[in-house]
Amino acid sequence: MAEGLRFELLGPLRALREGDEVPLGPPRQQAVLAVLLLQEGRPMSYDALVSAVWGCEPPSHVRNLAQKYVSGLRRAFAAAGEGCSSPELVWTGSGYRLENAGIDDLAERRTLLREALSARESGDLHRAGALAREAEELWRGEFAEGLAGPYLDGERRRWAEKRLMVLETRLEGDLELGRYRECVHELARQVARHPLRERLVGLLMLALYRCDRSADALLAYEEARRRLLEERGAEPGPALRELHARIVRQDPSLLPESALAS
Repeated sequence: MAEGLRFELLGPLRALREGDEVPLGPPRQQAVLAVLLLQEGRPMSYDALVSAVWGCEPPSHVRNLAQKYVSGLRRAFAAAGEGCSSPELVWTGSGYRLENAGIDDLAERRTLLREALSARESGDLHRAGALAREAEELWRGEFAEGLAGPYLDGERRRWAEKRLMVLETRLEGDLELGRYRECVHELARQVARHPLRERLVGLLMLALYRCDRSADALLAYEEARRRLLEERGAEPGPALRELHARIVRQDPSLLPESALAS
């Protein structure tokens, strides 16, 4: 059975046929495709598509541009579709709908994370971590990297947050498995990239504390507190303040079970 095009959005948009990349035209045409892919087979009105790609002040000739890009995508699909199931970009009377196409790397990520969550809930933290890492490896850059438009800008922010949440959960699992020494460097890098992310700071503090580096853990808190005050005019949240207090009093429950048993 002939396979269709593989579409990927966990990084720059690309379409692959048997491993070879298919030309998709200029960036704005690719933005049209990315927006339609994200509708997952639902029709999108012309006005909604224009607003998603060009915003509230589109150029005066935007209708011609939209038709040009839709035609360009149809030609790209036709050129790539010889011998395989080709996507179809159809006008439904109420909007454009992209058929026979999905975001394959995103679907694979969802499957891996569902399996990771199931493994975590069953207590298999090793498998949960391995599946989460496999999901992370699907990323090739920012979501829909390099494509402009208000809709994709919003999706990029949303997926950056989701990506960080998965990373934090995976690192938390690594700490539960006793990999705190291996986690310190990765957590330090992530805190440097996301200095106002309190959950990451807390994980770094815990990893440092478990490495017998309580002074460094307290320093990480003070640096985060300073950044939060400078950037947001606010103290750290209650979870981070509580962790700081527990480290100050050397709370033995913060240590891994192996250390408590020795």
